[in-house]
Amino acid sequence: MKSKVYIETTIPSYLTAWPSRDLIKAAQQQATREWWQTRDRFELLVSQLVIEEASGGDPQAAAERLKVLEGLPVLRASDEATALAQRLVNEGTLPKTAGADALHIALAVSGGVEYLLTWNCRHIANAAMRSRIEAVCRTSGYEPPVICTPVELMEE
Repeated sequence: MKSKVYIETTIPSYLTAWPSRDLIKAAQQQATREWWQTRDRFELLVSQLVIEEASGGDPQAAAERLKVLEGLPVLRASDEATALAQRLVNEGTLPKTAGADALHIALAVSGGVEYLLTWNCRHIANAAMRSRIEAVCRTSGYEPPVICTPVELMEE
């Protein structure tokens, strides 16, 4: 059985973006492309939130993002996910301005995925916040996914 991976919006964004002149972003884009070539090892899932976020901005860029997401199963929003997202914000685990990030985490958690794949290192794949995120998930009765970047989810 394949491990389930929740694809957060930054993944299709980095996958389809024009190559960045910023060396770090360019490396992250390349790592995302390399990981994407190995995606068949996993069961990929998204949420309606990912689709909505990927739909924004430049229409041509949005179309490219949506194309890579096409056909992926969509996790359904639930009252449990909404409550967990609210708890992540209310308890100060994530800032009040990071409601969408909290919802990404909560959707992945309530969806029972093993990995949450993201380049959002500000509020999601953040080592300083990770233990607090995991603690809130566990005290809420959930096992949190491994939150990681494509670099961390690569195998030789």
